[in-house]
Amino acid sequence: MKKYILLFLVAGNLVSAQVSIGKKSLSGSSSILEFSGMTQTFAPEDTETANVKGIMLPAVVVTPVFTSVTPSTNHPQNGTFLFDKQISTVRMFENGNWIDMTDSGNSSAAIPVTGIEIGSGVIIGASSSSAKGALVLEASNKALILPHIKNPHLTVKSPYPGMMCFDTVSRSVAVFDGNKWSYWK
Repeated sequence: MKKYILLFLVAGNLVSAQVSIGKKSLSGSSSILEFSGMTQTFAPEDTETANVKGIMLPAVVVTPVFTSVTPSTNHPQNGTFLFDKQISTVRMFENGNWIDMTDSGNSSAAIPVTGIEIGSGVIIGASSSSAKGALVLEASNKALILPHIKNPHLTVKSPYPGMMCFDTVSRSVAVFDGNKWSYWK
């Protein structure tokens, strides 16, 4: 029995995780996380999808400030996204700085979290990671495929502050700041 448990643990460490949400299979081997509602062909001219659900970025009361950003400090990893409720802005951490991805929006619809954070988050793609976050996608050869939405500014009736998706028409990342959509190419 011990041999089977040991074999299972070793095999589990060697497997490279991929996760799909709302669908039974993945579109390919290059994604670490993908969602239902994708376009059928992924071709640039294929914009059709009935999906109107995006991902919600974590909403923080205020963006954390770090006096020194070096590999030895506990700072966010490049590519960390959040919604800052104090300034109502979607932000991304890059090379030691928080970059505003939207103008100031409206955080009044953001539901306050009254609980206490327990645990260290979920890691997909590896058994451990030096990155800290609620959801860490850790892979050297796989990427997140954002939910596809056709014209989110028209089709998503009640977007939530910090919502993020891929707009199939403009072929860009779309983020909602509580007032309006911003698009990044």
